[in-house]
Amino acid sequence: MTRLTIYAEGEPKRAVAQSSDGRKIAELLEKGGIRFERWQAHAALADDAGQDSILTAYRPEIDRLMTEGGYKTADVIRLKPDHPDRVALREKFLNEHTHSEDEVRFFVEGAGAFYLHLDGQIHQIVCERNDLLSVPAGTRHWFDMGPQPLLTCVRIFTNPEGWVAQFTGDKISSRFPKYGE
Repeated sequence: MTRLTIYAEGEPKRAVAQSSDGRKIAELLEKGGIRFERWQAHAALADDAGQDSILTAYRPEIDRLMTEGGYKTADVIRLKPDHPDRVALREKFLNEHTHSEDEVRFFVEGAGAFYLHLDGQIHQIVCERNDLLSVPAGTRHWFDMGPQPLLTCVRIFTNPEGWVAQFTGDKISSRFPKYGE
């Protein structure tokens, strides 16, 4: 279930607000410039579905977002519990970072948690199938796919190089609850 939990930056054990109502989540995140929407992940994906077939299945949605935001490219990240690089990928994404462009994700399978560092608070949003999240350029955040990742996301970029992070060096992510643990 999609849910938003908000913590004070200095109190990682105490939630100051929570919601699993999509409209309330969108409203709370919008205050920080974050776009959250519920879409329909309509395509059933084969176990061996690759990037091309997933992008083809969601081409109308991708094209609409690309036109709307001036994005140039899209790719797919698909991780399963047996992925050989799951531990290294999790560690990489767990470090707080920013991007020079928006981070746009449409979850078509599975789930994961974004942690958004906004105005002295940490907003943990557990996204799942049907969730669209767009984090504006320059927003401090990290992502946790959990110890047994199961997710498929369409990622949309302005930069043709794809995912490029500027790590902040702040160890704040180590103080907050991890997803799936």
